[in-house]
Amino acid sequence: MRLLSGHARLAGVLGWPVSHSRSPRLHGHWLETLDIDGAYLPLPVHPDGFAAAVRALAGLGFRGANVTIPHKVAAFAVCDVVDATAQRAGAVNTLVFRDGRIEGSNTDGFGFIENVRDRAPGWQPSSGPAVLLGAGGAARAIAAALLDAGCPCVTLVNRSRARAEALARDLGGPIAVAEMPPLAEATLLVNTTSLGMQGHPPLAIDLAPLPTAAVVADIVYVPLETPLLAAARARGLRAVDGLGMLLHQARPGFEAWFGTAPIVDAALRQVVAADIPPR
Repeated sequence: MRLLSGHARLAGVLGWPVSHSRSPRLHGHWLETLDIDGAYLPLPVHPDGFAAAVRALAGLGFRGANVTIPHKVAAFAVCDVVDATAQRAGAVNTLVFRDGRIEGSNTDGFGFIENVRDRAPGWQPSSGPAVLLGAGGAARAIAAALLDAGCPCVTLVNRSRARAEALARDLGGPIAVAEMPPLAEATLLVNTTSLGMQGHPPLAIDLAPLPTAAVVADIVYVPLETPLLAAARARGLRAVDGLGMLLHQARPGFEAWFGTAPIVDAALRQVVAADIPPR
């Protein structure tokens, strides 16, 4: 068991509620295996007190924090400076307290791309067109990251076309909006909605038009194998679950707070997925 010293580095995750977050388990595993004098805490903060809580953490000597629902937009507003990833995403999920300033970034897009590269070897954002289902915060971060990494075209398909069109205008670049997903030319299909999540209806989509080399990714990770991913595997397509996005998006923050670059490996996946239903 690690014992904390008076010099322990502190970080945590801000959310409301936050008890469901797997980030403490994730960062706790890294702290344990890397034998770092530090702690990562769940921090339940009501939206009304979010800005004050962030400033208090900085004043108490915390190195920073992750931010989860419903605080990502509020986190953007409380920062003294935000980087290009946060500017493009319009939200912040990682805070670093440095030299009296609150710095914000958004690592969701980074985590998504690193996860697909890890779980579908050979895939690159430049491999071909991507189709994203949904137009919420996750879609914004992923679309921005894909475009910035060289994806030739991103198509958004959303229940509300107006919302997808607004997102497309915000991001700019080679991004389109469609009523039906143009799968025949897609090299990547991504579900950024809650469909398929435990307690939600499955995503209804015919994967037959997808090329055999296409990758199907789901940001949902409860369960690990969503109906969409099961259907993709049944067709012989490469399927990427959402757990790795959670794991990889945590890497930049951990390195900034604790001074060591962590790795995502099978042992980490096993620890974090211990209580996640497989299907």
